[in-house]
Amino acid sequence: MVLFDPDNRSRSDRHRRIWAAYELGYTVVDFCAALLFLVGSVLFFYPAIETAAIWFFVVGSAFFGLKPTIRLVRELHLLRIGDLDDLAAAAKR
Repeated sequence: MVLFDPDNRSRSDRHRRIWAAYELGYTVVDFCAALLFLVGSVLFFYPAIETAAIWFFVVGSAFFGLKPTIRLVRELHLLRIGDLDDLAAAAKR
C-alpha cells in the first residue's frame, strides 16, 4: 500500500469508514478555519477589538495547519490497517 493512493479509501468496508470519519473531521476543521478568518476580517473594521481579530487569525491559522495533519494521520492509519489486512490474507494461503 502506498501513501496518498486514491484506491486506499476503498480497499475494504473498514477503510471506507475510516476515510469517511477523517473526511468529516477535515471538513469541520476547514469550515472552522474559514469562519475564524471571516470573523477576524470583520473584527478588523473596529479598531477597539483589533486584538480579538488578531487572535481569530492566529487560531484560524492553527486550524489551517491541522488540515494537512489530518490527511497525513488518515493515510498512516489506512496504511497501518492495510498492512495487517495483507498479512491476514497471506496467512490464509
